[in-house]
Amino acid sequence: MPKIAVFPKAFMQQLCKDGTMKVSEWIELACKLDIEGLEWYAGFLEMSDEKNWLPFRKQVEDHGKTIPMMCCSPDFTHPDKAFRDIEVAKQKKWIDMTQTLGGNYCRVLSGQRRPELSINEGVKLAADCIYECLPYAEERNITLILENHYKDDFWTYPEFAQQMDVFCQLVDSIDHPFFGVNYDPSNTYLAGEDPIELLKRVSHRVVTMHASDRYLKEGTLEDLRKEEGGAAGYAKRLSHGEIGKGLNDYDAIFTELKRVGFDSWISIEDGVDGMDQLERSVAFLRKKIPTYWPTN
Repeated sequence: MPKIAVFPKAFMQQLCKDGTMKVSEWIELACKLDIEGLEWYAGFLEMSDEKNWLPFRKQVEDHGKTIPMMCCSPDFTHPDKAFRDIEVAKQKKWIDMTQTLGGNYCRVLSGQRRPELSINEGVKLAADCIYECLPYAEERNITLILENHYKDDFWTYPEFAQQMDVFCQLVDSIDHPFFGVNYDPSNTYLAGEDPIELLKRVSHRVVTMHASDRYLKEGTLEDLRKEEGGAAGYAKRLSHGEIGKGLNDYDAIFTELKRVGFDSWISIEDGVDGMDQLERSVAFLRKKIPTYWPTN
């Protein structure tokens, strides 16, 4: 049966920018939930000091939980090789971080969709960088997970491999036992595409999942598609919300994941309105998962 983790979507500013929440506080809040794990973020302010890594792991494990997944944002599509080399070095440090925390999955991305890049050029740059990291990851028993991502909060351009065809081209170009897909159904809407269609194209490569839900605050999906790719950060029309209350069809998602034998981590990247909302999202998954992965 898949296991549930949570990510501190509601507290990223406090944990990563102004330091008004300590990681230990987030651990205490999260470990009260009915979950098995905490998805980590490489950009927590306190993670810059490596001396904190093992104490955080111990605090989580003392609650009977684990840290299975690392969320980070390498930018592998920059045309300057010196820049890409720095990003590869960062990714290797994040792999070390994942290993120290006891995790087995570390995210990779393609990079920014720079207007001067052709699709084939961008796919090759991203694939070459990921291949450069894979032996390092394999030595540490870490699987690199490529997410169908929308846009890092601090990037200028959206994800290079945001569109389904580009994402699938990149996935298909990488054949390695320590590489797989982190599927996020919500991000597909921001590409103006169907999350179930994407899932069926990559389900055999999915090794982890982000559970989230999105709803439109105003306008239509067509309005959203027209303005996608503008300012840095997330589109204003679309908001994270409570899982099971938004646009995603979790019955269709879980039917397909069950069909291909998925039995790994599902990490909740919602709860932007606080812990009560996150708790309801956990409860939704806790009830839904056994209908597709019964224990007997």
